[in-house]
Amino acid sequence: MIKSRKFIALLAATIVASSLFVGCNNKTKDSSKKVLNVYNVGDYIDESLLKKFEDKTGIKVNYETYDTNEIMYQKLKGGNSSYDIVVPSDYMVEKMIKEDMLEKIDFNSIENYKNIDDKFKNLSYDPKNEYSVPYMWGTYGILYNKKLVKDPVDSWDILWNEKYKGQIFMLESIRDSMGVALKKLGYSLNTTKDDEINKAKEALIKQKPLVLAYVNDEVKDRMVQEEAALAVVYSGDAVTMKQKNANLEYVIPKEGSNKWFDTLCIPKGAKHKEEAEKFIDFLLDPEVSKQNTEYIGYSTPNKAALDLLDDKVKNDKTAYPSDDVLNKCEVFVDLGDTLKKYDDAWLQVKSK
Repeated sequence: MIKSRKFIALLAATIVASSLFVGCNNKTKDSSKKVLNVYNVGDYIDESLLKKFEDKTGIKVNYETYDTNEIMYQKLKGGNSSYDIVVPSDYMVEKMIKEDMLEKIDFNSIENYKNIDDKFKNLSYDPKNEYSVPYMWGTYGILYNKKLVKDPVDSWDILWNEKYKGQIFMLESIRDSMGVALKKLGYSLNTTKDDEINKAKEALIKQKPLVLAYVNDEVKDRMVQEEAALAVVYSGDAVTMKQKNANLEYVIPKEGSNKWFDTLCIPKGAKHKEEAEKFIDFLLDPEVSKQNTEYIGYSTPNKAALDLLDDKVKNDKTAYPSDDVLNKCEVFVDLGDTLKKYDDAWLQVKSK
């Protein structure tokens, strides 16, 4: 979500230009030994599972991490990597499929795919279930401190309430923060209309004097320490923060929000596709998926793993909202050239 992984496209674009030459150079000296090169978001797997997979299969796992979808994309696009597994989000899967950057997965080799709930299949970013396997999912919404906020928290409008000036954290993320403004105004998260993008920009400019800071991962500690009253956060982070501070509560506003998916994919030309498919199958094992879900804190699409979780976890509406709530949420799509309009709007917000 990365927890801050999601949509820092502009920042990533400036970083990756100087790092495209870096590749995955983890190669075993014994070329006959089976290996698997995994490229994942930071802190997004229980790493003890890597050793468990090695012990079970004899396949050596070389593991590297990245911060954002865009950094991962640029490294693969640069052609100087040899990764066998990557973990892109929904909109990035769509983009990579369009650009022929992913291998089709042999689902005959992934027996545990049957554990994925049908409602997480045939989604817009991979409608035929050919290139990706759901890994984790979630939403973003408003985390608030019940001691500090006495008004009803059921709408994005509260983030524009002057009563909370200097007590609001927004995400340092183009698509997410623009998405908050778009949903507040009744528009789609994926709009390509100039006037709607402009109105969202103006709304964020109007809100800016009320914002304490635009944040990423640091929001977790700062909200737990009660430095602010309200924050836009990812649901998995909200679960963790609520466990650490009982005054915190999470809500998906009535206007709706983003429903996101992170996936397991095999890059085009991967040298160890068979090993990659074995790794995916391993991660979909119910007990393995349960362990991984408990470590990460996000929501699992694995129905067999969900059944194994404690009732307190699987009944938590922060992690597993009702279908009525989720039906108001949208999945981000690849905006193509329109993304530059979002980038330009965000630059204007941040420069005010």
